[in-house]
Amino acid sequence: MSRKPNSMYREIKGKAYTRREYMGGVPASRITQFEHGTKADYQVRLTLKVVEQCQIRHIALESARISANRFLSKKIGQSGYHLKIKVYPHQVLRENKIATGAGADRISQGMRSAFGKAIGTAARVTRDQEIIALETSPNHFNTAKRALKRAAIKLPSPCYITVERGSAPAK
Repeated sequence: MSRKPNSMYREIKGKAYTRREYMGGVPASRITQFEHGTKADYQVRLTLKVVEQCQIRHIALESARISANRFLSKKIGQSGYHLKIKVYPHQVLRENKIATGAGADRISQGMRSAFGKAIGTAARVTRDQEIIALETSPNHFNTAKRALKRAAIKLPSPCYITVERGSAPAK
């Protein structure tokens, strides 16, 4: 059965459901790494923040991470930045699968026992919450900004970038 669109899970409805021990077979999160690059004392810190509260599926977070990291590693190299995903997909998403096709009205049980099967996980984010933090040097500022814009396209909520500049390193 095909995967339902992300728009079904974007809005936050009801209480959080994170108790995996009560439901069998919760799929593992697709996010493999939460940090990339080299940790160092960088002078510029960019953060990607969401405009409105929403749920971000683990697939969207992974896609944003891959696009930003690939762009940065090609343009800057692995030693010129530090990228970190700041949210974790705890929320378990459930779906009540309904039979479709010829004769489905006789096969389907409708909403009887409609708890739903676990189909994935999502991160619940509030307004103005940090999603991705990126640190780099001032000469790579424009490249880092473009990388975060590419990552923002993959997320369900409109996003904006904030910039913090640190002091020059002590000599």
